[in-house]
Amino acid sequence: MKGYFGIGVEGISKPMNLGALTRTAHAFGASFAFTLAAAFDRTEANRADTSDASESMPVYDWATLDDMRLPVGCALVGVELTPDAVELPSFRHPRAAAYILGPERGSLSPATTARCRFVVKIPTRFCINVSLAGALVMYDRVLSMGSHEARPILPGGPKQATRRPHVSGGPVLRRKKD
Repeated sequence: MKGYFGIGVEGISKPMNLGALTRTAHAFGASFAFTLAAAFDRTEANRADTSDASESMPVYDWATLDDMRLPVGCALVGVELTPDAVELPSFRHPRAAAYILGPERGSLSPATTARCRFVVKIPTRFCINVSLAGALVMYDRVLSMGSHEARPILPGGPKQATRRPHVSGGPVLRRKKD
């Protein structure tokens, strides 16, 4: 899969949710994770992150929106349950993206929403846990970015592998010139 992504939360206050989100981000191959205007104890968050994600990827803690520094060309994508947001199953993920979710008991701030290039929503009846929402967004990204075979038409999975094995050319022999 080409490209990269990061994921973070604005205003998170529950360290276990942050730990679960960073662990899941690590599992899905995120390039980085972040917090924005967070109020939590990093030690507590690390207890929920049994994969030690911060040892394998950068985790940024930005105090304000002005402090946030994303890589050049990285699209900020808000994840928020708003009427005008694009439903996640219909969304084409940017090649380089940073997904930001709102706090546990609130929404993304208007300033953060304004800074987002896109806003998507998970088509649920009501808000769900922030770490679960992050997991669904990352799962959708992995599925939609073409890193897996198309689903079969009939229920179930393929009986055998449908991917062709990679074939490379033969060895290149170079003769030493005298």
